[in-house]
Amino acid sequence: MTGMRRVWLLAVLLAALASSACGSEPDAKQALQVTDVVTGWLDKGIVDGQNKLVPTISLKIKNGADRSLSYLQLNAVFRIVDDTEELGSKVIWATEGKDLGPASSLGPFNLSSDLGYSSPESRTKMLQHSQFKDAKVELFVKQGSRQWTKLGEYRIDRQLFTK
Repeated sequence: MTGMRRVWLLAVLLAALASSACGSEPDAKQALQVTDVVTGWLDKGIVDGQNKLVPTISLKIKNGADRSLSYLQLNAVFRIVDDTEELGSKVIWATEGKDLGPASSLGPFNLSSDLGYSSPESRTKMLQHSQFKDAKVELFVKQGSRQWTKLGEYRIDRQLFTK
């Protein structure tokens, strides 16, 4: 009977492990699809007497997995192209306490840097100026307590956004 109990206990443990593995969330890096990406320069209005533009990205995320995702954060890190120094970043909760179900989408999310360009020139002239340097944004996701994982990198288009 002791051998039978061991077999039964082993079967129960294996079943529990199998069901917990099947119920675990898929990896966000593999499951998430970034869609509807639009980038540009957001008009922040007049700051300290000058026009201010900051890089921004608008996007949606879609769950391509067959199971729900939860506890998702997004981090947009802005940089000048060919420069390693960070121009600014923005971290948000994407799921805000709810699950992202299979084939479901969330967004749009609008993420902007606090830093950018300021000038007395018009906003359009700022984008066309010879010393204007283009920017890019690296998009990362964090799922629960896992590490940040890069989802993609996008160049900031030279187009003007108003709020």
